[in-house]
Amino acid sequence: MQFELVSPERKLASEEVDAVRIPGADGDLTAMADHAPTITSLRPGILTIEMSGGERNFAVTGGFAEIGAGVTVLAERALPVADVTQEVFSGWVAEARKASDEAVDDVADAAAKLLADMVAMGDTIGLSA
Repeated sequence: MQFELVSPERKLASEEVDAVRIPGADGDLTAMADHAPTITSLRPGILTIEMSGGERNFAVTGGFAEIGAGVTVLAERALPVADVTQEVFSGWVAEARKASDEAVDDVADAAAKLLADMVAMGDTIGLSA
């Protein structure tokens, strides 16, 4: 199936894939050919595309995924995992921490979850918050 990954800065991937593992806000999911049409929001995490030649991993900080005949991901920010340096990751965490610190009422829980997901993503790729 066709896969597209786009961030505001650029298109990061456009290729035929076997499956896409998506860090959905309501839980991780795997999209494969003939998946039921779905739209989901993303949480910070690792998006993995599976192809006949192996896998490619991308760090995403949020956005949306649309699953239909193919999969299109519109990410707030996305980078190949290999390009996520400690400096880049620390900037992402600082922004999430600031949003969490400034959040009030109903938004505070969502902001704290965003920060926790960001820290967990760093743990997964070996970077410290």
